[in-house]
Amino acid sequence: MIVSTTFQLDGYVITEYLGLVRGIIVRSPTITQGLLGGLKSIIGGQIGAYTEMCEQAREQAYEIMITHAQGLGANAIVGVSYDASDVGAGQSSATEVLCYGTAVVVEKAP
Repeated sequence: MIVSTTFQLDGYVITEYLGLVRGIIVRSPTITQGLLGGLKSIIGGQIGAYTEMCEQAREQAYEIMITHAQGLGANAIVGVSYDASDVGAGQSSATEVLCYGTAVVVEKAP
């Protein structure tokens, strides 16, 4: 699967547009990540536990998007982007990560 943030793929021609594909995941920190993140927020600096949680969420959203595109018969996704937002408040807060793009069928350019 070719995945790109651009809307054109050098060396390929888009022969069919299959529509929007997306992957969405909502993650909250594990107990360990929450404790470590809470302690680190008091001290200051990069919160590695939260960084790890966010990276895991991005990867899962990306994989869900790929699966969605494959289900439509795509062999590429163009215009890929991520969005993230907080869901909930306080102790029950979580992060929503959305990965989306346009599923297409491409062929090698003549």
